[in-house]
Amino acid sequence: MTTHTDDRIPTDHGTGTVGYAPAHTPRLAWAEQAPEVFKAMVRLDAAARKGLDPKLLELVKVRASQINRCALCVDMHSKDALAAGESVERIVQLSAWEESEHFYTERELAALALTEAVTVLTDGFVPDAVYERAAAHFEEAELAQLIAAITVINAWNRFGVTCRLVPGHYQPGHK
Repeated sequence: MTTHTDDRIPTDHGTGTVGYAPAHTPRLAWAEQAPEVFKAMVRLDAAARKGLDPKLLELVKVRASQINRCALCVDMHSKDALAAGESVERIVQLSAWEESEHFYTERELAALALTEAVTVLTDGFVPDAVYERAAAHFEEAELAQLIAAITVINAWNRFGVTCRLVPGHYQPGHK
């Protein structure tokens, strides 16, 4: 996506030409209003990522953000995944990873399944089979970090969707 300096996001309304629609207005600049919470979230995020492969971490963050419909986080973590060396093809396929398993390793598939189970708690628990699959591919300390990273991105997503944070302006390395 091309970076723009204004608040318009490129759109194509089926015309074949790109126009610009105004970006929506955020509801609340929560990080400014709750700076101590924001700083704590940043520290928690940094702690949760320790020891995890950056590409795997970004795949997990993109997938949870897709599920939670956090446009800002999908934008941010797709760009971070690309910056970490992830392919466009694998990022695009994330929304249908179960039908596109051949794009991912068994370890990545276990992490994606765990991400979905932790993110969507409609049954009230993470199924044993999903947990055991992840445990077979990750050492206990790394599994704990992965669970922490999934939990943290879900918290970020909730801030993003509740406050209607605007996607399209994030650039890796400029957090």
